[in-house]
Order: sequence, then structure tokens, then C-alpha cells
Amino acid sequence: MSTENQLAIVPPKETALQVFQQANGLDPYLQQIRAEIDAFIPDVSTAKGRKEIGSIAYRVAQSKTALDNVGKELVAELKEIPKKIDAERKRMRDLLDAWKDEVRAPLNEWEQAEADRVAKHEHGIAHMKALAAFLEQADSATIKVQLAELEEITIGDDWQEFEAEAHRVKAASVTALQVALVAREKHEAELAAIAKFKAEQAEREQKEREERIAREAAEQAQREAEQRAQAERDAAVRREAEAKAAAEQRELQLKLEAEQSARRELEAQQRAEQAERDAEARAERAAAAERQRQADEQARIEAEAKAREADKAHKAAINRAAMEAFVAGGMTEECAKQAVTLIAKRQIPNIQITY
Repeated sequence: MSTENQLAIVPPKETALQVFQQANGLDPYLQQIRAEIDAFIPDVSTAKGRKEIGSIAYRVAQSKTALDNVGKELVAELKEIPKKIDAERKRMRDLLDAWKDEVRAPLNEWEQAEADRVAKHEHGIAHMKALAAFLEQADSATIKVQLAELEEITIGDDWQEFEAEAHRVKAASVTALQVALVAREKHEAELAAIAKFKAEQAEREQKEREERIAREAAEQAQREAEQRAQAERDAAVRREAEAKAAAEQRELQLKLEAEQSARRELEAQQRAEQAERDAEARAERAAAAERQRQADEQARIEAEAKAREADKAHKAAINRAAMEAFVAGGMTEECAKQAVTLIAKRQIPNIQITY
């Protein structure tokens, strides 16, 4: 920005940070601007004076922008400093974390190996406990397999500090399996005896069922033979009754057909007589309607004739009154009659007689 448009020189870059950090550090530069403003005498009476007022105001604004830009550049540079510090802090943390992991690596490997060793022994002890668990649902064969697997486990110095606990758990598990095996074998023997008893009982019940079925089949065959014989006797009686009923039905049917034939003949005769009466009534109604029509037509003709006569007399009276008015107005009777005739025939424009 050109210094010609400013009222004050901005602080140089080397001292700008000190100027902006001090309280009222910009006062010397602001006082320069104030001095220029106070020394200026505004004159609005001339074009030149008004132009100088605008110029001074513009230079004040430019001075504000120049001073503010110096501060803005300082702030931008200061914002980069925390970023550089944070970047160096991160590089330091990452490097020291890597060195820490490098130093601790042998200890981590030992701790993992120790954890794996302890977990292996704890798993072995848990496995021996699991072999003696949930024995209530296991059968004797399963218990024998689990007992054999438990007895094959060898416990020695390789168990280290877990050796004593391993001996104790194995002994307790073997005892539990042996007790469970004895109880399960006894229970299975009892179940086998019960199953044998039930099988023998089922065999006896099956034999009794077969004998009962054979006996009931023989009795059923005898009942069915007796029922067939009775059915044959009943069928013979039914056929005889049906034949008799059929003969009576045929006789009744013939009688009904004769009665229906006689009734149809009577109804046909009645319809013919009714048709004849209906025809006579229609002919009489037609003749009466024709007589009424003729009378109505005659009455209409007479009414129309009377209406025409009345209209003719009405128009004649109006025409006569008009003619008399013309005569009274000084026309001769012949001229008055001709004038009325021309008007009545609508031969005189814009003049008509209202009847």
C-alpha cells in the first residue's frame, strides 16, 4: 500500500511485535493521525475544500488498513509457532514410545511366556475338574472313558508350583468318577431289570390281546352272518311292500292325470270364454272412444268458429272506432275506411292497430 495515502508510517517489522504487545503501543502512530486531523481545517463551501475532506477521510481509512495488516501478519506468524511446537512434541513422544517398547521387549516376552505357562497348568487342572463334572447325565460307558482319560494324565515336576494342586484335583476327580460309576452301573442294572419286566409284561399283554382279537373276530363273523340272513329277509319283505306301493302309485298317478286333463280342458274353456268377453269389452271401449273423439272434434270446431266470429267482431268494432275517429278528425268516410284498411293490413310503416 502506498505511504502517500496514509497519515502515519506503520511500525517496522523488526519492532512491530514489541509495539503491538505493549499497552497502548500504537498511540504514537495514532497521535500522528490525530495531529494531521487536528491541523486540517475543513471547508465545505468550495469544491476543492470538499475534495480535501474526502481525501483526508480516505487517508485515515488507509492508515487503519495499513496498521491492521501489520497486526494481522504478526498473528499469522505467531499461529505457526504452536503448530511447530506440537509437531516437535509428537516426534519426541513417538520416538520415546518406540525406545520404551525396545527396552521393555525382553520383559514383555518373559511375561507372555509366564502367562502362557500358568494358563497351560490352569487349563490342565480345569480339564481334570471338567472330567468329573455333570456326571448326573452321563452313562457308565461315558464315565469309564472319562476315568481312563483322567488316569492317563501324569503329574510330575513339569507342573512346577501347580503340582500339589494338580495331585489334589486328580485324586478328587478320580474318586468322584469311581463313585459315580458304581452308582450309574447300579442304576443301569435296575433299569435293565425294569426293562426286562416290562418286556415280559408287554409280551403277555400282546398274547392276551391277540387271543381277545381272535375271539372277538369269531363273534363278529357270527353276528355278521346272522345280520346278513336277517337283511335278506328284510329285503324280501321290503321288495314286496315296494311292489305293492308301486302299483298303488301307478293307479294314483293315472287318476291324477285324468283329473289334471279334465281340469286343463275346463281351464281352456274358461280362458276362451274370458277372451271372448275381453274382445267384446275392447270393441265397446273402442266404439265409445271413437264417439267421444268425434264429439270432442265437433266441439273443437264449433269453439274455433265461435272464436273466429268473436275475433272478427272485436276487430270490426276497433276498426269502426278508428274510422269514426278519422271522420271526426275531418276525413271523409271513404278516406277514413281506406286508411283503416291500409293500417290493418300493415301497409303503413310504423303505424299499427292494437286489437
